[in-house]
Amino acid sequence: MTVYYQSLSPHEFSVLCPSLVDVYIKAMGYDPAMKNSRITAWRAAVMEKNFHAVLAHNNTHILGVAYGYLGRPEHWWDREVRRALRLQGGASPRQLNILSQYFSVTEIHVSPQAQGKGIGTQLLSSLIAKSQSEHILLSTPEVAGEDNGAFRLYRRFGFEDFVRQMLFAGDERPFAILHATASSCP
Repeated sequence: MTVYYQSLSPHEFSVLCPSLVDVYIKAMGYDPAMKNSRITAWRAAVMEKNFHAVLAHNNTHILGVAYGYLGRPEHWWDREVRRALRLQGGASPRQLNILSQYFSVTEIHVSPQAQGKGIGTQLLSSLIAKSQSEHILLSTPEVAGEDNGAFRLYRRFGFEDFVRQMLFAGDERPFAILHATASSCP
């Protein structure tokens, strides 16, 4: 199977959003009832500073998507990370420095049937190359022994622990917040 990667303009991303959210719901195992709220949130993301999106497809099906933008203290996700740091004893000076200027890999998902083929690697690499920030943050569900493709991908890219066992409102699963520097990523 030939896989094509393309950067999406904000308009292209908005138009494709319903199909992109379908990939997200399947990859994360979420309830399809959340689709409309996620479409709204994803479409709003195109207005963020340094928004970038990358699509993987085979000319017939969407195989994966990744997008992100510069993080800001006004974002819900940033506030949640800061709350988790407070609950875990407070942020270190290094963590505060990272939070002052980072690119948030907001979403990266590959269709379940296309996983394990290097698509996530290419999506993440393309997104980081466009990030224009030295610090990169992302979140991923915790799994026992970090035994899944997502953790293996992030560790290959040099991502290290930033916050572990974090609970987001609306999701009962704990998440890991991971950090890497753009210069350490392959």
